[in-house]
Amino acid sequence: MSAAAAAMSAAAAAAAAAGGRGLKSVSRAAFSWKPTGRAQQTLAAAVSRSGVGLHSGARATATLLPARAGEGRYFVVEEARVAAEAGNAEPQSPLCTTLRSGSGSGGARVRTVEHLLSAMEALGVDNCRVEVSGGDEIPLLDGSAQEWVEAIRGAGLCAAEDISGQKLEKLAPKIDEPVYLRKDDCFVAAFPSSQIHITYGIDFPKAPAIGCQWFNTFLDADIYSSKIAPARTFCIFEEVEKMRGAGLIKGGSLENAMVCSMSGGWLNPPLRFDDEPCRHKILDLIGDFSLLARNGSQGFPIAHIVAYKAGHSLHTSFLHHLSGKTSVDQATLA
Repeated sequence: MSAAAAAMSAAAAAAAAAGGRGLKSVSRAAFSWKPTGRAQQTLAAAVSRSGVGLHSGARATATLLPARAGEGRYFVVEEARVAAEAGNAEPQSPLCTTLRSGSGSGGARVRTVEHLLSAMEALGVDNCRVEVSGGDEIPLLDGSAQEWVEAIRGAGLCAAEDISGQKLEKLAPKIDEPVYLRKDDCFVAAFPSSQIHITYGIDFPKAPAIGCQWFNTFLDADIYSSKIAPARTFCIFEEVEKMRGAGLIKGGSLENAMVCSMSGGWLNPPLRFDDEPCRHKILDLIGDFSLLARNGSQGFPIAHIVAYKAGHSLHTSFLHHLSGKTSVDQATLA
């Protein structure tokens, strides 16, 4: 049995078991914080990158600065601080992950944070101040996380210290029991595991060049840098005008996204990987799941995460439920 088939079987078995004992809400009981034996880290030097924002089309700059232990990762936009935490993620943010400070629509926001957060989470940047200028969107760069990896490695990492000059131990969330969230035929599931393991599936039947893809991987900084970070964002050519009519992807181009036609295949080959779209979904997942972090902890849980056709909204909804931030609508559970 293939790894993808095994993962699907495991998810189906968990759903069947849950159905047998009654639907159960995702809750805090599903995970616990575990010491890692490592000190929290931050950047050894400041580094910045500039480019257009995917949706705004405006040129913006993100400057990454060292932060104290316990501060975690946060953005500063229009002089307002927006913490990179699940509670600040907007539940319905089309085609990107948007963070907003405070409640309602009046707080400061920062958009398209997932690629940068993905790189910081995978490379172990636990505490970082990100100053955003030129708008409220993180630069898209080439549509992947590769340039962020290069920037972080160029700056280097060091142990972070708090205001008293003390180092703090890094904690990591560990899944203790199977949990899952489903909407229609899309789902995210987490199973107990001794290490981080990710299985992701996508299906685009109307675009045969993409079709159904699965990618299965363990996760560390080297695997991420070589197998995940270079994967670029993508879109369907026939949907571009509709998205632009909705005020989205004004900064998208053939230079920063892969574009696939339903009938003609890829418009800007070559791909970096045969399954580059699926790998990019894992890149997004890592960035979104990094929002589980608080106070310099690790965000991505120690678990086997299995996702199928999930996307940003389902990723962040799963985190909200896992953190006990919102109640679970029973109709959305398998």
